[in-house]
Amino acid sequence: MRVVRLASETDFAGWRAAARTLRAAGVAPEGAIWTVDGSGGLSASQAGGGRDDVSFTVPRGFLQLAAPAALHRSPERFALLYRILWRLGREPDLLRLSADPDVAKARAFAQAVDRAAHKMKAFVDFHRVEEPETFAAWYEPAHRVAERTAPFFVRRFAGKRFSLLTPDVCLHWDGEALAVTPGADPADAPAGDSLEDYWRAHYASVFDPVRRNLPAPRLIPEPVESAESRTAAMVSHPAPEPSRRAVRAALRHSRDASYEDGGPTSLEEVAAGVDACRRCDLWRNATQGVPGEGQAGARLMLVGEQPGDREDLAGRPFVGPAGQVLDKALAAAGAPRGETYVTNAVKHFKHELRGKRRLHKTPDAGEVAACRWWLDHERAIVRPRVIVALGATAAQAAFGRPVPIGKSRGQALQLSDQAQGVVTYHPSYLLRLPDADAKAKAFELFVQDLKFAWSLVG
Repeated sequence: MRVVRLASETDFAGWRAAARTLRAAGVAPEGAIWTVDGSGGLSASQAGGGRDDVSFTVPRGFLQLAAPAALHRSPERFALLYRILWRLGREPDLLRLSADPDVAKARAFAQAVDRAAHKMKAFVDFHRVEEPETFAAWYEPAHRVAERTAPFFVRRFAGKRFSLLTPDVCLHWDGEALAVTPGADPADAPAGDSLEDYWRAHYASVFDPVRRNLPAPRLIPEPVESAESRTAAMVSHPAPEPSRRAVRAALRHSRDASYEDGGPTSLEEVAAGVDACRRCDLWRNATQGVPGEGQAGARLMLVGEQPGDREDLAGRPFVGPAGQVLDKALAAAGAPRGETYVTNAVKHFKHELRGKRRLHKTPDAGEVAACRWWLDHERAIVRPRVIVALGATAAQAAFGRPVPIGKSRGQALQLSDQAQGVVTYHPSYLLRLPDADAKAKAFELFVQDLKFAWSLVG
């Protein structure tokens, strides 16, 4: 029996080195035990019986699968990955067998880790804790993705300082270098206003107040030239071309939406096509396309203008501040969001850079027209009874003509596909109102409109 001792729970490099040695030595999966005790990996001599020539190749897809799967919290992940690696020597097409139990489990691990990384990027809530600009946050990710998402937070904060505390590791960015320290204790996790005191106590415990060093800091190997260049690169670098898998999923001509057989026939195909779409240039500065969310057959469809900054990062509609207003209003109107389909007239985030912030810009008529192709197919697949247009841009896209919000509120507009249309404010309008009384009145009217739309659903 060979015991492999990895340096940490995320020591994928150590796992690769040890797995290579074990496989070259002919050690079967049942002859290896994988543990984490911080003492490092396994040498060829420890493995015993290693051949001189240990070179072998595995499909590129295996490493693309193994790297995220190794961040899963399951204690069997390392053994599972070695078992797949071992089998690939005898079953070179193993990864193509999606029904194989080992492959299916590894893919489920990788997908769960990807979701955890997306959620961490979208929902970590930073608070100012010190002057000059220093921010801190406490977050408990579902899987060990803190170091994986670290470069994202470095780019987002640019020249500011931050600490991101998690139970696994803590990330500290001083504007020039990123240090990774041991995780914080979940038993002492802060709540609300206690974050600042908690951060100060943790920060003092890991930073030397005189030398301002960290015990054994590890730097993320990502060169950073300057705060401005990092921020500009994040928002101006063209989005990568869609994968061939996404293009196939969206049918043959997803890039310009010129489907030979009429268009997508499922919401999954719409989602893949939206991410691959190049009908206008908004994709170049966006992180990803943001399709609608909900079930085919939903009786109520809500159409907004476009994704915001938070939605662009998360890949989901209405998850930012405007989404919180919408959720609150839907609940007050008695219309569960889970029974609606929520989407946008334009599927990519249009913005301009203002200092270090990405500020919303209203899509122009050409961009709305280009993206209406996707909205029309969402409508055809979902077949809602009622469509609520949130704001003027959404009304233009959903109804094909300008609709004055103030004059048209509270009316049911008959649409060509036999659905009924309702227009109301966009929830971001409520957020922009400076007066508390005006904001409360507008929210009351917004709820009335949603309640009216829900009554039309029947």
